[in-house]
Amino acid sequence: MQHAPPDLPLPSVAVGCGHDNEGLFVGAAGLLGLGKGRLSFPGQTGRRFNQKFSYCLVDRSASSKPSSVVFGNAAVSRTAKFTPLLSNPKLDTFYYVELLGISVGGTRVPGVAASLFKLDPIGNGGVIIDSGTSVTRLVRPAYIAMRDAFRVGAKSLKRAPDYSLFDTCFDLSHQNEVKVPTVVLHFRGADVSLPATNYLIPVDTNGKFCFAFAGTMSGLSIIGNIQQQGFRVVYDLMGSRVGFAPRGCA
Repeated sequence: MQHAPPDLPLPSVAVGCGHDNEGLFVGAAGLLGLGKGRLSFPGQTGRRFNQKFSYCLVDRSASSKPSSVVFGNAAVSRTAKFTPLLSNPKLDTFYYVELLGISVGGTRVPGVAASLFKLDPIGNGGVIIDSGTSVTRLVRPAYIAMRDAFRVGAKSLKRAPDYSLFDTCFDLSHQNEVKVPTVVLHFRGADVSLPATNYLIPVDTNGKFCFAFAGTMSGLSIIGNIQQQGFRVVYDLMGSRVGFAPRGCA
């Protein structure tokens, strides 16, 4: 028999009211803000939990397990690879990291240079980790180079028409198993190898799969939650770092 943990008092924490949660969150019971801002949950409870929290997002289309969030020292996974958090006074609610490059099929993509993701002195550009954005968006030159490398590596797969914001799709109907190029994100101090299910995703029930990255005309690149699925993403704000532990939802 499992027993519920005792209530944990959190004095002086402000919580907003969601009287009619329609629209973007489709009637969700509420929204837990995990950003760096002073009004976010970690911002208000940082001392209580030693400025540490982590979450693991399960594959929402294929898993019956719930996602989880952990606060305090227990949130830090021993298997996590960490990269430093960067500071941007212009937008201090986001978690900025340094992305140095991307490998596809075991080879660094030449057109994906660290300079494309640089956070400039006045706070423009950069790369953020965001659990509220679904699809990773890369500045367009980086995306095109990465996409083209993936297309070359997946040339044996049958192509399918574009779907929504995805411009690289495949018809995998009648296929029990396929081989696709590997994808690795190279952060400073942490190489994050993505499972194929984190970048080739089903978009219908007829066997159509799409490469789950997109380009953006904005100077800001975003690592979205599809690419974070299955990792325990650890935010150690006291240590000013964020980490990724594979197979972290167990």
